[in-house]
Amino acid sequence: MTERATSNAATLSGWRKSSYSGSEGGSCLEVLDSHPTGVPVRDSKVPERSALVFPSADWTSFVAAIKDGSLSA
Repeated sequence: MTERATSNAATLSGWRKSSYSGSEGGSCLEVLDSHPTGVPVRDSKVPERSALVFPSADWTSFVAAIKDGSLSA
């Protein structure tokens, strides 16, 4: 897999918080839908840092594996 990242995730608009992130301000993951090169993912506590950009098919497989419980800790 080719490693990809944005240089400054804060310059992109349209981020949404993961539905698994709580409202207490703890570990918050944000994703950006409809990005042309894949699915950017960032830490909402430091939005000015880089975001990882995953190929859309890989991200879809990852989310499906989480939902069906096939990933183990």
